[in-house]
Amino acid sequence: MPSTGETSVLFSTALERTYRQLGLVGGSVLLAVSGGADSSALLVGTARVRESLSLRVEVATLDHGLRPEARGEVEAVARLAAHWGLPCHVRRLNLSPGSGVEARAREARYSALETLRRELGLQVVATAHTASDQAETLLMRLVRGTALRGAVGIHRVRPFLVRPLIERTREEVEAFLAEQGISFVMDPMNVDPAFLRTRIRYEVLPVLVRAAGFPVVPHLATFARLAAEDEALLGELADGARVRLTLPDGSLDAVGVRALEPPLRRRVLARLLTEAGATVDDASLARALSAVETGRPVTLGGGHEPGGLQLHTAGGRVRCVRRGGSTPPPPELVLAGEGASGLQEGTGWRFTVAAVAPPPGTLGLSLPEETRWPLTVRTRRPGDRVRGPAGSRKLQDVLVDRRIPGERRDSLPVVTDAEGLVLWIPGVWNSTPSRAVRLFLWASPPVPGMLGTTPL
Repeated sequence: MPSTGETSVLFSTALERTYRQLGLVGGSVLLAVSGGADSSALLVGTARVRESLSLRVEVATLDHGLRPEARGEVEAVARLAAHWGLPCHVRRLNLSPGSGVEARAREARYSALETLRRELGLQVVATAHTASDQAETLLMRLVRGTALRGAVGIHRVRPFLVRPLIERTREEVEAFLAEQGISFVMDPMNVDPAFLRTRIRYEVLPVLVRAAGFPVVPHLATFARLAAEDEALLGELADGARVRLTLPDGSLDAVGVRALEPPLRRRVLARLLTEAGATVDDASLARALSAVETGRPVTLGGGHEPGGLQLHTAGGRVRCVRRGGSTPPPPELVLAGEGASGLQEGTGWRFTVAAVAPPPGTLGLSLPEETRWPLTVRTRRPGDRVRGPAGSRKLQDVLVDRRIPGERRDSLPVVTDAEGLVLWIPGVWNSTPSRAVRLFLWASPPVPGMLGTTPL
């Protein structure tokens, strides 16, 4: 006969309140139950409050295939679920022991639970992580080195995932089970000192309790909860700053990045590095911050490319640049006259010779009667020069003056006439327009608005 003692009433009342806060009144949930103390309490506690919540409840239990005892444990979970009138679904994962088994088991477990949730048409999966798990996770991350984001620990809510016991301690869980007369199993991995979590649980936390003279788990869990709220706010502010500071070519405005408060600056740079595929850790962020302050490029880890990545801050832009061996220039595009059209491979620019001015969103060059055909579209070459009212200049100097990032200069299309005279670099420079216009050369960039310069 289930107990209605004070401990059970308090535990069930707190659990019901949490389900209401999670918006699950009238909803549905798949309980992940291993047979351990925490998940057994989640099963029994949820069964006690499901009617008052009009909550559809089903149970999932997984045999990872790593221990012979697991078969008996999933059978015990099935019996407990049946005792409380809950449907139970057993899945076998067939994992192999060895390196990284803890991480592999976690990934396989969540994948199987999510698949089953979708098959059953249930709203969320509920796992039995407690405040004690939260405290252990926080200490593990602190000793390994973490910022505020890592101090968040275990999230109370994730998409299609909730943790209703995240504010209950392991002592509360076991007291509830004792009053209910429910036995539970102990996973040998949970007492194996080879794992840092085990050493934190049985060696570090008891020392902290003795040193403080009171239970510390609730305070550590509260800190993680408040850190989650602070991190969410800072994350939103960083996202807004990232949007505000992003230039049309995808780089960041360097002056704006330097003006950010340090917590936002770190987060904005971390987002830039993540999107570029760079390694994001304390060392890489420190190098990125230094590059922003000094204006000097720094090498970043990751990138999955030969030579890796560099963070550049020259020209007022902060951007990640892939390093690697030299690549051959893209093939030339030859335009013989009116009606000629084509894509310059390697740059993504499309060109068309037409008798009318280009439509909105397309750049254009006026072509006079005396134009020397054919025109050639290529990339820059050593010795390229341009001619203007002030005389001849090196193309390299023009690109520097226009603050074109170095990594973009070799991918810009350069339009020349039959004698090799540079007529146009779309979006960067063009020759002196002629009054006697006969034709127009249209140029469409790969991505509208990617130039970050005034179209010419």
